[in-house]
Amino acid sequence: MDWLLAALALFNLVSMTAVFWPRAFPRRAVPWVTFGTALLATELSWIWLPLQVVLAWLLCEGGALDSGLGMLALLVLLGTWPGLVWSIWKSTKAEATVEQALRAGLGNDYRNRIPPSASHLLRGQVSFGEWRNPVAFRRPDVEVIRHIPYGPAGVRQQLDIYRPRVLPKGGCPVLLQIHGGAWMMGDKGGQALPLMYHMASRGWICVAANYRLSPSVSFPTHLHDCKAALCWIRQNGAEYGMDPGFVAVTGGSAGGHLTALMGLTANRPELQPGHPDTDTSVQAAIPFYGVYDFLVRYDQHPNRKVYERFVNGRILHETLEDNPALWDLASPVAQVHPDAPPFMVLHGTHDSLAAVNEGRVFCEKLREVSRNPVVYVEMPGAEHAWELVHSLRTEHTIDGVHRFLEWVRAGNAARKVQSTETNVSTKAAEPELSAS
Repeated sequence: MDWLLAALALFNLVSMTAVFWPRAFPRRAVPWVTFGTALLATELSWIWLPLQVVLAWLLCEGGALDSGLGMLALLVLLGTWPGLVWSIWKSTKAEATVEQALRAGLGNDYRNRIPPSASHLLRGQVSFGEWRNPVAFRRPDVEVIRHIPYGPAGVRQQLDIYRPRVLPKGGCPVLLQIHGGAWMMGDKGGQALPLMYHMASRGWICVAANYRLSPSVSFPTHLHDCKAALCWIRQNGAEYGMDPGFVAVTGGSAGGHLTALMGLTANRPELQPGHPDTDTSVQAAIPFYGVYDFLVRYDQHPNRKVYERFVNGRILHETLEDNPALWDLASPVAQVHPDAPPFMVLHGTHDSLAAVNEGRVFCEKLREVSRNPVVYVEMPGAEHAWELVHSLRTEHTIDGVHRFLEWVRAGNAARKVQSTETNVSTKAAEPELSAS
């Protein structure tokens, strides 16, 4: 029993790294061990803490305190439990953090620009019942159509559609979700489920796409596939109830990296083979905890060599010396331009896999040149992949993304009306040709 209690204490001690120490990358390796404990210590701490108390009590009743090891383990647990309490408290800051970021990026009155037809679907308050079960994703008003091919490469070129069971006549706006997994793993059905089910229940259609993975393929094949999925939406989406005229893109980690590139490389024929004339612009981009600069040219963290060792030969099959342009293409920070769509970038302060400075620097460089708004949400206490399960922080994140998308959508609709009125006025002002 004392060894079990000691193992629990050791696990807690490691997980406190995820809770208390914001960090850049270590100098030699990516901290997978820390990340492996992070979800329990952050998003699920409100469950993990009482469960630990019960487990510790049972082990103590079973004789764990009969040895010095057991006594030491209990002392460690008692010292780390306040850290879990602090983690729970930190998650309560999420609502204010998201709202402040939206106001800073869109204006204090941004909510007033969302029309009543959309604003009545925004969630007012987050109730405990909506996040008490971390893995309860399905909703009765949302249907899922799975494994639709968008290309010839089998399962890696398939997509899933999450849509309302009752479809409006005008079609639903679309959110394309790109999964993460270090460009080498991951699947369309395992990420962003809280977000996709929520948006589909509010009148959106979400499309989750697979893409071919490294090391079997090299970048930019991943990006080619994401653009092919977007082309499929533009060409076939109306059959499934979509409005192909409004497509936003989101994704986390490697998916965040690809999301940023989707927003910044629209309509470049060399990046959309087989679809050179299809519109691959997106109306908004929402990358979560992405990597935005493989060259670490702005000192985002102290270990550029870790990126190079990890990426070279796995993700990029050409070295920096042999093809510097490829490494630039793979770095969203090098692709920023004035016509970038509205961006909402989200990153956790305690991210152990993608340094928080990645998000900070990317937004800084994007804001310097983009004509469109850039919203940056730096989530206090959040680790990598915090929104994979329901939690208080996840729910407030989802609500913020929903408000941002409705704001962008309202602006697009207003510009279309203005453009139509201008065209009508121009035609009315043209002199009629007299018949000869």
